Amino acid sequence: MLHQIDEISGIGLHLDLVLRKVQDAYLRKFQELNLDLTIEQWVILYRIYQLEDKASQSDIVKSNFRNRATTSRVIGKLENKGWISKTRFEGDMKRFKLELTQQGRAVVNTIEPHANQLRKKAIKGLDVLEFETFLKVLDQIGDNYSSV
Repeated sequence: MLHQIDEISGIGLHLDLVLRKVQDAYLRKFQELNLDLTIEQWVILYRIYQLEDKASQSDIVKSNFRNRATTSRVIGKLENKGWISKTRFEGDMKRFKLELTQQGRAVVNTIEPHANQLRKKAIKGLDVLEFETFLKVLDQIGDNYSSV
């Protein structure tokens, strides 16, 4: 069966189709909430929220799996929207400190309950073992490509 799936359309196509459905669900929710927000902006905004006062631009680059230029561009757009502020860490003038503004925190607070519902929807009908197996399989696929 696995051989047939790969012959028919490839694993990348299946992963891409699912990823597009997930992204579309989030984008529809952002539109419904009248928020001018992309997936990448949400990921970075939420990561800054999670890291709180420890969020640095270099940490975001490392955890976002995007290159430095792309991440810097997205951070700039979030800053232009007034959702984050960018300063230097005290005593460390090399690193940029990223913090949510009051407006940025309001955006996160608006989206977070909806994002949690979307996450629950994603695992609906799966038991814990199935989900753990799914994550293990995804990790293995990722590891297989890491060695290429």
